[in-house]
Amino acid sequence: MTTQAPETKIVDKYRIACDGDEGGLGHPRVWLQIPEATGFVECGYCDAKYVHRDFEGKV
Repeated sequence: MTTQAPETKIVDKYRIACDGDEGGLGHPRVWLQIPEATGFVECGYCDAKYVHRDFEGKV
């Protein structure tokens, strides 16, 4: 069995919500703040990586 790489999502806002995108199989909704210095944040539950559109291709 192989483990899939965490998903990377490009977003337009610096404050986003993550719930695992799997309905009842996801995780509790958490709010994440993307630091303007780095341009990305990773969810502590599902490891999804959120990249602000201004940093696309740079991180």
